[in-house]
Amino acid sequence: MRALRVLIGCEKFGRMRRAFAARGHDVWSCDLEPAEDGSNRHIRCDIRDILGDGWDLLAVMHPPCTRLCRSGRRWMSGPGKWTPPKKLPRGRTVEDLRAEFDDAVDLFVACWRAPIERVALENPVMNDLATDRMPADLPPPHLVQPFWFGDPVYKSTGWYLRGLPELRPTTRLSEPVRGSDEWKRWNVIHRMPPGPERARLRARSFPGMCSAAAEQWGDAARMEVAA
Repeated sequence: MRALRVLIGCEKFGRMRRAFAARGHDVWSCDLEPAEDGSNRHIRCDIRDILGDGWDLLAVMHPPCTRLCRSGRRWMSGPGKWTPPKKLPRGRTVEDLRAEFDDAVDLFVACWRAPIERVALENPVMNDLATDRMPADLPPPHLVQPFWFGDPVYKSTGWYLRGLPELRPTTRLSEPVRGSDEWKRWNVIHRMPPGPERARLRARSFPGMCSAAAEQWGDAARMEVAA
């Protein structure tokens, strides 16, 4: 079966790219920032500029979601929809936040509507303001956890899928006792203190989930292409 042309969008860390490369695919990552691993298979640009370049599979890892997720709604609106928020982040204006919201929506929708048969977009469950702007054919997210794939961490991860199967757990770990030291370690993402590195560290992909995606999505797509 031939290698797939795979685009991993909004990923500078390289984990998903390396997982697909390990299975023999022609895979490239793309981000506005350079690749952390220095790979020469990384395109530094706005992903929207290359969506039409003949890809078989698109996986978008970390598109901007701060304004789209449920936890970010309080900065966008008060009660109801698009009423003045009760509080704003320090140094920010409503106009700033809504511009970021619009750009996040535009990026997500562009990727979902890309001329690519198989699409996986990583994003949390969205708030109502964001869902109002989403395409009518967008399904609910497929929610998975890193510990389903061998990584001892809690972080609910949502995948919006088109033309790809839901991920099956591979090496599901037994959960620790709630409140134990091990349970606290599993909650490292949620317990991470504020700081300049917090967003970057929280955005890192987990090796087990990347391997499962490369195997399950890549193999399913290969079979379709070969049929």
